[in-house]
Amino acid sequence: MKMNNQNMALENIARRDFIIKGTLLGGGLMLGIGAVPDLAYAAGVQYDPNTPTKFGDSEVNAWVSITPDETVYIRIARSEMGQGTRTGLAQLVAEELECNWKKVKTQSATPGQSLARKRVWGEHGTGGSRGIRISEDYVRRGAAAARIMLLEAAAKQWSVPVSELKVDKGVITHTPTGRKTTYGKVAQLASTLTPPDPKSITLRDPREWKVAGQPYARLDTANKVNGSKVYGIDLQLPNMLCASVKACPVFGGKLVSYDEAKIKGMRGVKGVVKINDSTLAVVADTWWRANTALNALPIVWDEGKSASTSQAGIEKMLRDGLEEQGDFWQRKVGDAPAAINSANKKVEAVYYTPFRAHVTMEPMNATVKITGNLAEAWVPTQNGEGSLAALSEATGIALANCEVYKLDSGCGLGRRGSTQDFTTFAAKVAQQYPGIPVKVVWSREEDLTQDYYHPIAMAKMSAGLDNVGNLTGMHIKVAGQSINATLAPQNIKNGKDERQLQGLYEKGPDAQLGYTFPTLLTEYVMKNTHVPVGPWRGVNTNQNGIFMECFMDECAKAAGKDPVQFRQALMQSHPKHLAVLNAAAKKANWEKPLPAGTYRGVAQFMGYASYSACVAEVSVKNNVVSISRLVFALDCGHVVNPYLTREQIEGSVAMALGAIFDPEITVEKGRIKQQNLDTYPLLKLASTPRIETVLVPTYDFWGGVGEPTICVVGPAVANAISAAIGRPVRSFPLSKEGLSLA
Repeated sequence: MKMNNQNMALENIARRDFIIKGTLLGGGLMLGIGAVPDLAYAAGVQYDPNTPTKFGDSEVNAWVSITPDETVYIRIARSEMGQGTRTGLAQLVAEELECNWKKVKTQSATPGQSLARKRVWGEHGTGGSRGIRISEDYVRRGAAAARIMLLEAAAKQWSVPVSELKVDKGVITHTPTGRKTTYGKVAQLASTLTPPDPKSITLRDPREWKVAGQPYARLDTANKVNGSKVYGIDLQLPNMLCASVKACPVFGGKLVSYDEAKIKGMRGVKGVVKINDSTLAVVADTWWRANTALNALPIVWDEGKSASTSQAGIEKMLRDGLEEQGDFWQRKVGDAPAAINSANKKVEAVYYTPFRAHVTMEPMNATVKITGNLAEAWVPTQNGEGSLAALSEATGIALANCEVYKLDSGCGLGRRGSTQDFTTFAAKVAQQYPGIPVKVVWSREEDLTQDYYHPIAMAKMSAGLDNVGNLTGMHIKVAGQSINATLAPQNIKNGKDERQLQGLYEKGPDAQLGYTFPTLLTEYVMKNTHVPVGPWRGVNTNQNGIFMECFMDECAKAAGKDPVQFRQALMQSHPKHLAVLNAAAKKANWEKPLPAGTYRGVAQFMGYASYSACVAEVSVKNNVVSISRLVFALDCGHVVNPYLTREQIEGSVAMALGAIFDPEITVEKGRIKQQNLDTYPLLKLASTPRIETVLVPTYDFWGGVGEPTICVVGPAVANAISAAIGRPVRSFPLSKEGLSLA
């Protein structure tokens, strides 16, 4: 695949060229030529060739612009963080457009432009494995509408019925005469035509896809390999200043005072900015000088009442929560406690999962420039509209006068979505330096100790078995911190937060429990700490998958049954869950014995509207775990790009194994104890096992890919370890069980 490796300069387009010419009825797809604010061009900003916010002269509609040289620019509103959404969405557009894939390039639509055009590109959020599944329909309809308009333009030029035309890879042929033309030659005329009603368009059957569904290489690889890629921390603008931030090390603490005079004479230092009651920044001509001065700045904090909080105290609160009695139930089927208490055999276990940090490869950062009543931000973000809103709110500048240029992120993992503190901080600092772009970059220590962490949790699991090993009742009681309490308290109803039981829901389409128990009780006891929590890849399916699937293995052992067969008996009313379990077991040759010293574990779970299962093969020697093989099965409904899907599964393995083996985030004197990668290391490449994947799409729904499989890695590996050492493992990370990863 030939790719342009050179940075592309934005061209200067006047605001008067921002013309809206019409609307695609019903779907909100608008025609016209858009332009980014002038300030970006005046600054001479260089952009990644795959993500320029630039519009061609022949915009067929909001999704497609085609130049006379046949280059097809496809507009992408979602953020790219390495997950491949840009390529997948481009494939969906190219499929319906019937263009030449080799001529495709992508452009990043900005949230400011989208707002000016009545949100023509829909929402910009990229999280919850929604990048493709939420936008696939209107993206494909927009592309199909563009194809229809291009064919109508050719028919108009030739004065022939459009029914006599066919198109293949952007070449239009008049069937009776053999005459040919191309999209590039008719695009300008097409842009003037009345668009069709998107509701009237019949989309292609995914089983007949020619471009979508293919394992095409990513569109954004070359510049990452050759080093020309510009991430947020790389961005350089004329006259730019840099800043480093520091917040009170104890969450909830306050800034009392600081002695700016102590750093005034340091080289390059421009000043200190108080961002809010608990955060400040030092500004300098380079980030290194800003961070050095910040570390030298005398600061007095009022750490507040949370300064006495300890990890032991938090864990005790969770344990106590498991014993609390009250109105905590979320699901009730029959009387599970009574069924369990009267059962022939009772199985009980308590599991623990810790706080986890995101540790994105690229620390939090944003660059903001404020000129008069105009505000611009260059942000690696998972939600461009969220960044736009944060920019407007922080500066007091109207949304219409704000713009956000989304830069590809060096990882997102949930940290760069609903929490926009990085944008807010940069905006607050830039307000003090009008007309000058200010890049605010968090140090690794600040990034690690001022995160929105994966929530800590414990679960008490209880089950009853009859005299032949059949399960008669299941009681799941979770005590832990609520993400909604931190980020969306309005979603907590009557003190109950269903979100924390993700994966245990009665119904789909997002995270349905894949078992039918004769009796069932699920409970969630909210136990919040002063530590802020938020989405972390896989969110609550991570701990709930461990709780459910590790306990299922314990129940199977107590029943004297094979773990797969024990599950299968409870999954007959859940055919898609069962199908992926069977597919993974078949691929892993579950029925065949392994070499001596090697053991298997299995897990299945549902999250983000997709069904996943995993079989792990491990060996344990002197408490050191070697994972030789992981086999996955995934049903995400439709597979837009099998290569990228497998990449996402492999990425989830690295993150999940790190979560269950590497050190946890702990609290000491109210603050996060782990401050850098020496005390919070990431998984090493040498520790990753052989990974095999079988995709079992059923073509009847749209599921996510980036997050569903992470929740089955941990329990499958843990179950294999339990089989190897002859006892269950219940506390994570597994260093708490005296285990380490080879």
